[in-house]
Amino acid sequence: MRILLVEDEPTLRAQLRAGLQGAGYVVDEADNGIDAHFLGDTEAFDAVVLDLGLPALDGLSVLKRWREAQRNLPVLILTARDNWHEKVAGID
Repeated sequence: MRILLVEDEPTLRAQLRAGLQGAGYVVDEADNGIDAHFLGDTEAFDAVVLDLGLPALDGLSVLKRWREAQRNLPVLILTARDNWHEKVAGID
């Protein structure tokens, strides 16, 4: 299974990568929204782990663009934000 891991914080990204690879997943990475959007739009992933607080293009915008392009891959959203409006927007 191939997973796109999108997280801008290097230590957290490394920990997540190690855990996913340890579980047997193939992991590709992006540390900003522009690279994440490009990879998700051009490569075949089985799932995405997506942080919302990304530089260059935020995670909700990336997800919105994928959905508008009919990219219906499963996405697990990571966020430290406490604004419930943003959480609901991600679910929508």
